[in-house]
Amino acid sequence: MRIVSLLPSATEIVCALGLEEHLVGRSHECLYPPTILDRPVVTRSLIPPDLPSHEIDRLVSETLMTHATLYTLDLELLQALQPDLILTQALCSVCAVPFNTVQEAIAVLQPKAKVLNLEPTTLQGVVDTFLQVAEAAGVPERGRTLAQQFWSRVERVAERSQNRPRVKVSFLEWIAPPFACGHWIPEMVALAGGVEGHGEPGKPSRRLAWDEVLAWQPEAIVIACCGYSIERTLQDMPLLEAQPGWHTLPAVRAGHIFITEGIAYFSCPSPRLADALEWLAVCLDAVRDAAPVQQG
Repeated sequence: MRIVSLLPSATEIVCALGLEEHLVGRSHECLYPPTILDRPVVTRSLIPPDLPSHEIDRLVSETLMTHATLYTLDLELLQALQPDLILTQALCSVCAVPFNTVQEAIAVLQPKAKVLNLEPTTLQGVVDTFLQVAEAAGVPERGRTLAQQFWSRVERVAERSQNRPRVKVSFLEWIAPPFACGHWIPEMVALAGGVEGHGEPGKPSRRLAWDEVLAWQPEAIVIACCGYSIERTLQDMPLLEAQPGWHTLPAVRAGHIFITEGIAYFSCPSPRLADALEWLAVCLDAVRDAAPVQQG
């Protein structure tokens, strides 16, 4: 089995299933675990990564209107790798090579490769992708084991949080402009003991009017910018701090601002969502207990 993964979550699932030795190619965004960094890279982004956030947002919108994709696929390299299985997605055209682009590319591959489209929008959907990848790779029992381990960790967090007071949360997936969280993240906030004021479970993230945050008066603000490190996110924090009413928000007055890497945890539907959930539960416990928490 020769596997090419075109999205970070699929790469992490492959490795969590014990199939790392079968991974022969990856996308430019597949960076975890570090042991896969020597695999050939078959994609490239059309958006320069070092632009200001508002410029990235503008270019993403313009590029999708004219090109329908933000990425290029190295078909010649893909052919040379001769994959049996290609893992891709159709959920988000901003996150990875679109499914239609992959279908067009593999139509000329010889021999033909199987393409598995992963499209989770909820935590259950995420766990289903563990099972789907395991089935496609011929190790279904490993998928069931991984799913059981994941749900056990989720259930422990939910049980610990269920009788504690709910914390009002604004969860941001982008700063300039602000984006509310979506898909599985509102569900994770609820499991961790919070109430997310802007996102809808199972629905995409969306642009957020700042007045919505002011009206919600969050007790905690969690920032996990998609594709950004903590250091890069901190560069944009002055943009939030300049928003009207920022310093009057309960979360800001109490110092309950929590920042983590979006691509490493919340925006990547991989087994590491369990790590993210546990971290989030600790953050919300700190809000209730009014204890300082370090950035995670």
